Amino acid sequence: MKEIRIGLVGAGWMGKAHTNAFLNALMLYGPQAGKPVFEVVADVNVEAAKTACEKLGFARWANNWQEVVTDSNVDVIDIATPNAFHYEVAKAALENGKHVYCEKPLTLSAEESKILAELAKQKGVVNYVGYNNVMNPANAYIKELVSSGKLGKIMRFSGTYDQDGLLDPTLPITWRHVNKHSGSGALGDLGSHLLSVSQFILGDISRVNALSKIVIPQRPVQAGSSELADVENDDLITILAEYKNGAVGTIGASRVATGRKNYLTFEIQGTEGSVCYSLERMNEVNVYFASDDSADRGFRTVFLGPDHKGYSAFYPASGIAIGYNDMKVLEVHELLAAISEGKPYACDFEFGWKIDEIVSAILKSASEQSWVDVQTLVEVK
Repeated sequence: MKEIRIGLVGAGWMGKAHTNAFLNALMLYGPQAGKPVFEVVADVNVEAAKTACEKLGFARWANNWQEVVTDSNVDVIDIATPNAFHYEVAKAALENGKHVYCEKPLTLSAEESKILAELAKQKGVVNYVGYNNVMNPANAYIKELVSSGKLGKIMRFSGTYDQDGLLDPTLPITWRHVNKHSGSGALGDLGSHLLSVSQFILGDISRVNALSKIVIPQRPVQAGSSELADVENDDLITILAEYKNGAVGTIGASRVATGRKNYLTFEIQGTEGSVCYSLERMNEVNVYFASDDSADRGFRTVFLGPDHKGYSAFYPASGIAIGYNDMKVLEVHELLAAISEGKPYACDFEFGWKIDEIVSAILKSASEQSWVDVQTLVEVK
C-alpha cells in the first residue's frame, strides 16, 4: 500500500469537497490505488486554515502556499483556491516536482495553461484538472454510444449550463464578477463544465461565434450597501460552434437563468440515434435509436447501473441515485490510481489547456462579434 501525502491549498468549500472525496475514495475502493494522508492545509485566512486542519483531519496548517509546495513530506499539491491563483501555485508545485491536482479552470488564459501543460510533461508528474462532470458515469456511457457508432454520424450537439444563483441584483459583488480574479463570468464558471463534457465526448471544436450579455451591470460592494461596483463579465452567453468532426453545436451558459438550479443539459443528434441528458436528473440518460422496433414511441430512459463505468463503486443495483460528490470521488480515485499505479486519466493539463483555448476563442468572438478559429493544439513536447 502506497501512502500519498496531500498538501491542500485553499480551505474553503471546494477544499472540503476534495478532502471528503479522498476519504470516500479510500472507503469505497480500499487502499489499492493509494492511501491519502492529509499532511498540511494552507489558506491566507489563518482561522480558516486552523479550522480546516482540525475538522478535515490534516496533521498541520500553514498560512502561505509556498510552504506547502516546497514541503518534502508532500507528494501531491491539491489546489482549491479561487481561479486567479491556480497558475502561480501549480507552476511552483511542478517546479518542485510535485504531482498537481488543480480545480478547474486550469488558469485564466490559454497561454498560462500551455506553460503548465508543457512543464508538467517535462517533469513527468501526474497533472490533473478537476473537471468533475467528465467523470460522471452517464457521460462515460454517452461517449461509448458515440464512439461505437450506434448513433451514426454525429450531426449536432446542443446544450446549456444554467443556474439562477446570481439572479438577485441585491447580492453583493464577488471575485467571480471581476475578470482579473475569474477570467470570465458564466462562461468560465459554468460553461467550461459543459465544454469539458463536449470535449470528452465529441473532441475538438474548430471555430466559434459567441454573443454575451451582462444582465446586472452593477452590484453592491457588500450586503446591504448602497455603494455599487461594476460587474465585468458575462451573466449569460450563447455560442455557435463547429466541431472538427463536422458536427455543429449550440452551447450556452447563464448564472441568471430564472428557475434553473443546476441545469447542465445537452442533446447529441446522430443519423442513427440521439441521446439527451440533464444533470438535474443525474441518473437517467434518454436514448433513441432509429432501428428500434419502438422507434415511433420516441426516447426511452436508461437508468445508470453497475454496467456503466464508475457506478458500481457505489451501488450493486441500478437506479439508485449518485450525486455531485460522487463524481469527485471518481475523480480523486483516478488521480490516486495515476499516481500509485501509472494508470491513464482523461483530464490532464493538456485537456485543461484545450478548454482554455476554446474559452479564449469564445471571449474573443463575443468581443469582436465574429467567427473565431480555436487555436490548433499540438502535442505537448
